[in-house]
Amino acid sequence: MDGNYVNKWKQFNETVWRPFIQSPARSSVVVFFFFSLLVGAFLSTRFHEYSPIGASSAKQALLRGESVGNITLSYNNSALTQERPLPKIEIPLNNTDSQSKTTQSEKKPRPKIEFPLQCPDTNITQTCPSYYPEKTELDPDAPPPSTCPDYFRWIYEDLRPWRETGITHDMVESAKRTANFRLVILNGKAYVEKYQRPYQTRDVFTVWGILQLLRRYPGRVPDLELMFDCVDWPVILKRHPWPNATAPPLFRYCGDDNTFDIVFPDWSFWGWSEINIKPWDHLSKEIKEGNKMIKFMDREPYAYWKGNPFVAPTRMDLLKCNVSDKQDWGARIFIQDWIKESHEGFKQSNLASQCIHRYKIYIEGSAWSVSEKYILACDSPTLLVKPKYYDFFSRGLMPVQHYWPIKENDKCRSIKFAVEWGNSHKQKAAEIGKAASDFIQEDVKMDYVYDYMLHLLTEYAKLLKFKPTITKNTVELCSETMACKASDHQKKFMMESLIKNPSDTAPCVMPPPYDQAGLVRQLRRKNNAEKQVEDWEKNYWNNRTMRH
Repeated sequence: MDGNYVNKWKQFNETVWRPFIQSPARSSVVVFFFFSLLVGAFLSTRFHEYSPIGASSAKQALLRGESVGNITLSYNNSALTQERPLPKIEIPLNNTDSQSKTTQSEKKPRPKIEFPLQCPDTNITQTCPSYYPEKTELDPDAPPPSTCPDYFRWIYEDLRPWRETGITHDMVESAKRTANFRLVILNGKAYVEKYQRPYQTRDVFTVWGILQLLRRYPGRVPDLELMFDCVDWPVILKRHPWPNATAPPLFRYCGDDNTFDIVFPDWSFWGWSEINIKPWDHLSKEIKEGNKMIKFMDREPYAYWKGNPFVAPTRMDLLKCNVSDKQDWGARIFIQDWIKESHEGFKQSNLASQCIHRYKIYIEGSAWSVSEKYILACDSPTLLVKPKYYDFFSRGLMPVQHYWPIKENDKCRSIKFAVEWGNSHKQKAAEIGKAASDFIQEDVKMDYVYDYMLHLLTEYAKLLKFKPTITKNTVELCSETMACKASDHQKKFMMESLIKNPSDTAPCVMPPPYDQAGLVRQLRRKNNAEKQVEDWEKNYWNNRTMRH
């Protein structure tokens, strides 16, 4: 030490320190004072290390991939713009510990970019916007796509007639005879040429559904050209002598075993405005909640049907099964007057409040009926009068597993047995109702409806042997040109079913097509289940006759 320093210490010792140490009280104050200084200095350095400024510097270093202590983290470029949270870091007490512990908080979900409908406030002619993305990137953190429900396999069967020959432009043109509209998709845009006007707004909401598919999966729907018929019954007969032995490809809502029509999801999935049936995405949730109102065991122990019987003789025949003074077949049948209902605000036709009976009856109208999905969703066993037609999902249903088969030519006795059997086997009956409801709520949810449309159109487009083109009569349509000018009620349903943002996950993966043996097994299983119920029913009535 130099002399200056020694002299200053002596001066401090004599003038400051000594007077304090001569007094015990003063000595305690001095010790407390110096201890406080030491603690304050320590806390100050720690506070600086973990202050917002220090944390920000550490975060920037982490984002740059630099080292913080003995920990190094790096991010890809996207992390610099997404403001991910600072990873949670545990700093080891011993800096020489080679096993530093680092944990990362859960990643934020990818932000959903919405593209709402933009309608002008004035009478300016609405045009299709150009801002909607042409394609989207998939979320790399999303789980792998699931396998599509088994009924997707029927896509291959529906397109089998053209597997060998392909589809020429002449074939498509030959389907124009009964079509309501031509659909052309080019570069992700939809063009429509209208022909015959269909019943109500079937074509409007069918096209609307296709436009939502384009919004959900931009860049995924291939170029294609097709004809669509909105009438109920299929018309492309297998036995007809088609030119070159090849039938024209025609899309519609249902098919049967005698026709080649290609089945496609019906318009009601996006709403049936004329009778106030909401879009399926909303209505399915309402029915699911409505099912909770009355438990299965507490529901009325009868079979319920309500609808318009005047559209088909088979429905008129069903009226005979209603309860009367002379006979109770276990059925409660009601006629739906849609004209009266529309005048009264549809107060008695809320589908979500009609699941109060233990059994629901499904019966076709002039062809297949859109009521099928609503009836199957009720948690009550569906007594399904033997159908002639199928829609896109109903071939995935299995007798006794998803529904109870009813004879078409002996409805009343068949319904009576079904109700008696169900009331004697309540647990099994409840399981059948729940299996059907789960099938409808899960395998026919809107995610899978869109995926079915996508896979069907993709497989169809693979068969085209010509390049689709637009003509002077085709008009470009998009969500804006359809919804902005729609009536209030139609617009309401369109807004409820509007796809606001593209999907960042892949569609479900198509299951393989049936091989011949697999298809035979599937059909045989279905026939055996129906035959089993017929045998049970026959024995029931034989025993009943013997007792009387």
